[in-house]
Amino acid sequence: MEIKFTSKEESKRIQELEFLALSPSERVLRFFQLSQQINLFPTSTTKKETSNFIIEIYKSNDRELG
Repeated sequence: MEIKFTSKEESKRIQELEFLALSPSERVLRFFQLSQQINLFPTSTTKKETSNFIIEIYKSNDRELG
């Protein structure tokens, strides 16, 4: 693990350049990965039961389809 000390602007610029270096399909995959990872952060909200259409994406090892 490497620790770097940079300014916020420089850090954002580096992230942007790394993201733009990806192919369009890799960008979409990265977006989906980040969207899935954000659900791992703990929150104080509770799940509300609604009649909305919800898409749940599971990793193949997380839950069996059936």
